[in-house]
Amino acid sequence: MHKVKYAIIGFGGIAENRIAKEGFGLDRTRFAGHPRAELVGATDRIATRRGAAARLGLTWYDSAEAILSDPSIEAVFIATNNLSHAPLAQSAIQAGKHCLIEKPITTAMEDAVGLQRSARERGVSLAVDHMMTANVYNRRARELIGQNAIGDVNDICLHMEFCYGSTPEEAATWRCADPKEIGGPIGDVGSHCLYMAEFLLGSEVAALSCVYAPRTLNIAVENGAFVQFRLRNGVQGMARVAFNQLRGGLGGTLTGLGCEIYGTRGILRGCATLFQLSGHPGEPVEVRLEVDDFRRTEKVRIDTVQNIYQAVIGRHAESIVNRTPLDAADAVHNLRLVLACYESAERNGPVIEFK
Repeated sequence: MHKVKYAIIGFGGIAENRIAKEGFGLDRTRFAGHPRAELVGATDRIATRRGAAARLGLTWYDSAEAILSDPSIEAVFIATNNLSHAPLAQSAIQAGKHCLIEKPITTAMEDAVGLQRSARERGVSLAVDHMMTANVYNRRARELIGQNAIGDVNDICLHMEFCYGSTPEEAATWRCADPKEIGGPIGDVGSHCLYMAEFLLGSEVAALSCVYAPRTLNIAVENGAFVQFRLRNGVQGMARVAFNQLRGGLGGTLTGLGCEIYGTRGILRGCATLFQLSGHPGEPVEVRLEVDDFRRTEKVRIDTVQNIYQAVIGRHAESIVNRTPLDAADAVHNLRLVLACYESAERNGPVIEFK
């Protein structure tokens, strides 16, 4: 069976620990590789990350250009800062490389649409890492909603609130230091909340408004935000995102990254379902899905989990092997919502409608 050969551009912590070790299965103590994809190389602007790549058996390339000029590389996973997504992906597409990109696809709509157009012209598969839709707890929640398990749903609240940027080192990172990166709470995790609300309830956002949360953290980007939205099926929702919330520590933070879905006969609660966890044994907290019927709470049993990063990579690799390229339509749509959140917040919260 042919395995698509990938290289990673941008080998930071998420790229090493989530994408390489989990997604491509290079942590041999936990995984046995990936059935359809093989990670063979990596590069990063910070040369000291070469050692981490070498420990995983990866070829180190001195630059992104070196990867793109290697004919043995079929696809790239772009895991760099947000502002670099567009130029790197455009160069990769022109080199005939299939692209999987960390969200957001770009920082500007014009660039996102341009990538789509270039990918179609070159016949390459273009996708973004919206990995939380592959979480089996989220998929089961969607099934339960569809089965009317909690009655008619009219409200959802999603939470991604934590502490980031409180140290000088964190405050200096691109997520916190440059608003043009759209790497603050709205762009970094509000994007996840918006596509997950649509995924869970099977309907697109029709309108939203957004306001910034009070500033208590000295970083250049927003400290947090409240996003109120309405889906086309009539369900209303709120996303609460922040970089300035302590939540007691790691356990409370991770457990609180989830959502509540409100129906006429009950509430579905996801704990740690809006994060990088898949539900594997040994993860720092238990990923949980619970049904509250207003009298008692019952955990939903999940017998088999899948790694969320492996699922995303698998979908992309299958599209390459089957010659059915992806067009990143979901990512372009998500960017439109994120940029609308910023627009609304800058104007103190007016409602923005989508056709």
